[in-house]
Amino acid sequence: MEPPTAEELRLRLQERLQAEHVEVQDCPQLCRGSFRVCVVSGIFRGLKTLQRLVNEALKEELGRIHALEQRTLTPEQWEAERGSLA
Repeated sequence: MEPPTAEELRLRLQERLQAEHVEVQDCPQLCRGSFRVCVVSGIFRGLKTLQRLVNEALKEELGRIHALEQRTLTPEQWEAERGSLA
């Protein structure tokens, strides 16, 4: 079974998590089907189990993914980080 593409994951996360920003990096140097994701969504506010939400959003794709590194932020956290990099 072929792993999903980075674009498929980006669209799925954006749609299912109402994400304001999604970055998906394919990491073939680790192994085929390995990805790093950064997801910024207002639905993360006040929640502590964010990775579970991401896994649930990608439940159909997880069987085809070998490794998934996640970074989850609220819009406020994202803005604070971007401001600190300027």
